[in-house]
Order: sequence, then C-alpha cells, then structure tokens
Amino acid sequence: MGTSSKALKELKKGFSTSRYPDGSSYALREALAKQHNINVNNIICGNGSDEVLSLFAHCFSGPGDEVLYSKHGFLVYPISIKAAGSKPISVPEKNYKADVNAIIKKASRKTKICFIANPNNPTGTYLTRNELIKLREKLPKKCLLVIDSAYAEYVEENDYSDGIDIAKKYNNVATTRTFSKIYGLASLRIGWAYSSKEIIELMNRVRLPFNVNTLAQKAAIEAIKDKKFLDKAKVHNKKWKPFIENKLKKMGLQIVPGVANFVLVKLKDEKQANACYSHLEKNKIFVRKIAEYGLPSFLRITVGLKNENIALCKSIFNFLNK
Repeated sequence: MGTSSKALKELKKGFSTSRYPDGSSYALREALAKQHNINVNNIICGNGSDEVLSLFAHCFSGPGDEVLYSKHGFLVYPISIKAAGSKPISVPEKNYKADVNAIIKKASRKTKICFIANPNNPTGTYLTRNELIKLREKLPKKCLLVIDSAYAEYVEENDYSDGIDIAKKYNNVATTRTFSKIYGLASLRIGWAYSSKEIIELMNRVRLPFNVNTLAQKAAIEAIKDKKFLDKAKVHNKKWKPFIENKLKKMGLQIVPGVANFVLVKLKDEKQANACYSHLEKNKIFVRKIAEYGLPSFLRITVGLKNENIALCKSIFNFLNK
C-alpha cells in the first residue's frame, strides 16, 4: 500500500541536516504512549526493531548464557544471540507454530531470554494470549520474554495479544514493534519496544546515542496519526490474502494458515520451489525463498496490489501447468 500521505508530506518539509536528531526520540515516544495508553518512560526506539532485538540480546545475555527461540523464528534472533556471545537454542515447532510446552522443557537456569515472534515470520502462525501467559508463568523468572509483534496490526483474532497488556502485567516481559510493515516506512528503519521501566533504563545504558534519525522520527509520528491509511491497508489485506490462498489451494498447493500480510505456500520439494521462484522472478514477480529458515520447499509471498496478486496467481498456475 506504499506509505501514508501524511508521512510523505512530512518528509518533504525542510529541516536542519546540521543538527543531531533527538537522542531520546521523545516526541515519537510521546505519540506512541498516547496511541497505546502506555507510559512514555517505558518505551525505547531503535534503528528498526532489529536494533531493539539486538539490544535485548546484548543487554540481558552474554557468554555462558542460553537464549531460546522457535525453530522457524526470525533469523535476527540467532544472529543477535551469537553476536552477544550467547548460545542460541532452537526449539522444534508443532504444525509450523511455536510449541509452548517444548520451549518450557528446553528452559534452564542458563536461559536468559526467550524470543517469540507473534505472528511469526515466515510462517504467519501465532500464539494466543493464554499461551503467551502460560509461557511467561512457566519460564524461569530471570528469563526475559520478548514478544516480537512486527505484524500485530494485521491480526484480527480475538484471542490474540500484541504483548502490551502482558508486558503491563509482568515486569519481565517486553514487546517490540516496527514501522516497516503496515506503516510502509521500511527504508527509514524505525522500531520500538515497550517493557518495564527498569528494563528500558538498562537498555538505554547500552543503546548508542542518536540511533534514530530525524526523518524517521518525524515520519513515524505522522504515520501514527493517519488512521485512514492503516484501516485501508487492513481492509486490503483482509480481501486479497484469502484470494491468493484460495487460488493456490485450487491449484493443489498446501497453505500454512497465517494471520499476517503474507502467504506461506508449500511446493512439492525444494527443486520445485526454486524453479517456481525463478519462473516468477523472470516475470518480474518477487517472492521469498526461505530455505535458511529450514523450509526449503516453501515460498513466502507478500500480499500485493490487486493487479499484482492476480498476476502472481496466473504466473504460478502457468508454471504448474508447464
């Protein structure tokens, strides 16, 4: 859906390039606090949620520690964990969904953090509010539960939580968000996290100054105000995601049910997945191979505009019928 017109308008305004950005992103944090009814002092902003996730790893784990994440979880987790000198522990999933019981069994006195993407990228599956609470209750108290809710705005299920209500209840829970997905500000790199004041204060000791540029802060503030753009994106996704899924199912392909803005489709095997990827690429349709996530026979397809979605389905149909 591109980017909010309000955010784009803000980007065209003049500003001083010779001055440093607001190092604390205060105006943005104030806007986020108002939007989500949370305390401004319990928010930290970063250069994309990737930086925020990395801050968690470096601040709360180190050599000799272990950090848990689900098998098909976001690859930034093991990268950040290793960079912090900690040991990443990948926990098997059940039906492409994080397995709460398996994660709890893997936890030990060495476990300092548990990363959960909710919804998960690239599977699109999610844990319910009750499942997240169970996970928090059963993990060691000294283990920080980080709920990565990058795709939260797309989820409409009643039993879903973006993690904010849980982080309000427990002082050892944090939730991260991003402006890269539904807000369409990916190139500006802007993300944030909400947690207890104590955790945010510790992260601010580790965070480098001026980590979020002025343009990103200004555009994000305006994007928050543009509720019409957000609603339009949600309605579009609600219509076209099922359209793609139904078309692919009719072609005999398997779909992993998800709640984000992408479709995870299973091909016959890795060879066919790679061939389909190449076919689409030749037709100027760009999807995602996810072998690095342990899913070599799958492709992840982001929902596009109307004509793009129709062209995608026609192209896959042609490929399968070659």
